[in-house]
Amino acid sequence: MTGWFSFLHGEATAGDVLALRRVEEVLRDAGLAYDVVWSPGFRTDGAHFADVDPAAYSRLVFVCGPAHGPQVEELHRRFAHCVRIAVGVSVVDPASPAVTGFHDVLARDAAGAAPTLDLAARAPALPARPVVGVVLTHGQHEYGGQRRHEEVAAGLTRWLAGKDCARLELETRLDAHDWRLCGTPAQLEAVLARLDLVVTDRLHGLVLALRAGTPALAVDPVAGGAKVTAQARACGWPALVAAERLAEDVLEHWWDWCLTGGRDEARRIGAGFRAADAAADAADGLVAALGAPGVRPTG
Repeated sequence: MTGWFSFLHGEATAGDVLALRRVEEVLRDAGLAYDVVWSPGFRTDGAHFADVDPAAYSRLVFVCGPAHGPQVEELHRRFAHCVRIAVGVSVVDPASPAVTGFHDVLARDAAGAAPTLDLAARAPALPARPVVGVVLTHGQHEYGGQRRHEEVAAGLTRWLAGKDCARLELETRLDAHDWRLCGTPAQLEAVLARLDLVVTDRLHGLVLALRAGTPALAVDPVAGGAKVTAQARACGWPALVAAERLAEDVLEHWWDWCLTGGRDEARRIGAGFRAADAAADAADGLVAALGAPGVRPTG
């Protein structure tokens, strides 16, 4: 079984891989054995074209994507002795050698034919995975030699790459003209409220996540602790990791806590921010500090 996910310079899209899962399901139900060829750029541990002996096979199935281009044509040459079938593909040019080289084409769309459902739609159900927002900073140069931002970002992203979760890179910076960024705080809060967890080394990554009722795994990127540590303390939030203690076992501990009891704690703290008896913040003393009429200075 091959597809664009098999080529060294091809693509392994979520849709292509789900289409493959649908075809695998059909073949298993029919009791047919098969092998899948993967691009070494996507799966280093899978079977690759360099490892495959075409003589060992009698059938070749090409799954999903466009039936088009020199890479598909090369399959016809290399597996010329095989019965070759394309399934769930788009036929852009029915006269191209990439298409005519197949013995049968079970297309999802082709000129003059009614379209059929894409294979990914009926792929086997997938297990739920946590959705994690990642809010990092590479700035804050005011901390000088205490900065550990590069090390913290590298350690966090390396660890996150190995987690089975959906990662969503986010920015607290607003921009009314860049569609990739939120333009208002309400837009960002709408995203944060829908996440299962936020991983951040930013003060506002922590505060805004808790405000939205979403647990935050916070790392202070400043040696000795700085504003992230101070804010976690002010919020009463325990899931805080010092830059000096950035280790996988520590991260795993707080990851597990955030995705279990941490959710209820984040909601409690977020509700507390909005309560009538919320903890004081600096703005509570502003009017007195301004010496407004009728207000006696405190100093």
